[in-house]
Amino acid sequence: MRVRTIIRRITDMALKVILWPMHMQYRHANGTVSTGPRKEIPNDILLGAVRDAIREGNSATILVKGWSMRPFLEHLRDKVVLDAPEELRIGDAVLAEITPGHFVLHRIIEMDGDEITLMGDGNLVGTEHCRKNDVCGVVKQYIRPTRTINADDPKLIRNIQRWRRLLPYRKYLLMIYRAIV
Repeated sequence: MRVRTIIRRITDMALKVILWPMHMQYRHANGTVSTGPRKEIPNDILLGAVRDAIREGNSATILVKGWSMRPFLEHLRDKVVLDAPEELRIGDAVLAEITPGHFVLHRIIEMDGDEITLMGDGNLVGTEHCRKNDVCGVVKQYIRPTRTINADDPKLIRNIQRWRRLLPYRKYLLMIYRAIV
């Protein structure tokens, strides 16, 4: 009898782990709540469609995936509003197609004529390079669960500039940030 109880408990726990994503709730931007598995579209397809929509004069809001833009953007928590790139500046967060079908949302750290160097805020080393015409969109708003911040907010710009100067210390700051978040 005791063995059956243990097996039943293990089975129940395994089923909960397996079925857990199906019972999760998702809160949409319009305030509605849905349950069930989240449908994911591969980045090359989704971001290609976002690129095309922006080229047609629309803006796009996307959910951030990945940790390369920490601490300013958090994986699957924050969203960004992208608009067509008009005038690019160092410090702008941009969606760029680095190679065909490979997109990144990183910050411009250097510009030399048509050449742009990108780096994620959460990256310690490594940069990406692209041309101006490879930039698909520029972040105009950061949407967090509690508030929306415009990309031209002076406080945000100061914090981004400070963060760029702290590159040698990012490793330690990000370790502390990960422990807190």
